[in-house]
Amino acid sequence: MNPEKNKILRRLKIIEGQIRGLEDMVENDKYCIDVITQTSAVKQALSGVEDSLVEGHLSTCALRQMKAGGEKKAIGEILRVYRLKRR
Repeated sequence: MNPEKNKILRRLKIIEGQIRGLEDMVENDKYCIDVITQTSAVKQALSGVEDSLVEGHLSTCALRQMKAGGEKKAIGEILRVYRLKRR
């Protein structure tokens, strides 16, 4: 398995644990600021996963498409990802 894929899967497992922790915090009426702090950590972790996926796509899939003559498709995908990341 690709080392980058392993890294992403590991990060997602950690995020899964963070989400479970958030559920427990809400169920146990933990202090709101503590819950918000944890949700922020989850968002940052997901953003890191997203960044890794985008970097991998640009350096492999998009590059391969461009070399094969699919510049328009590659550019369209890059712009779509850019717009999604700006949200």
